[in-house]
Amino acid sequence: MITTRTLAALTAMALAATLSACGPQSPTTRQAADKAKESAAKAADALKDAGKATMEAAKDATKAAADATADAAKAASEAAKDATAKAGAAGKEGMAKAADATKEAGDKAAAAARDAADKAKEAAKK
Repeated sequence: MITTRTLAALTAMALAATLSACGPQSPTTRQAADKAKESAAKAADALKDAGKATMEAAKDATKAAADATADAAKAASEAAKDATAKAGAAGKEGMAKAADATKEAGDKAAAAARDAADKAKEAAKK
């Protein structure tokens, strides 16, 4: 999209070229041509400065985006490490609970077997 400044610069350059190509010039025409050349030069400098500023802004934005991406990746990695550590601890705790439950069930089964044997002995005595 052509900005107003770009359009003015192009118009000034075209006017300067047109006036300088017209052959013999009156002093007024020469002054107008010189002013047009000056305006064209100023506009070209302004465009060059705007291009530099745009490039610097783009570099800064790219660096900021890269830094933000790196920070997000680091945070995700830390979160994954924490989740893995917590899952490992929960797994260990779950295995310990399962072992305790198995031992408890075994103790209950042994007690029930003893009670059944005692009752069988008593029934045999009668």
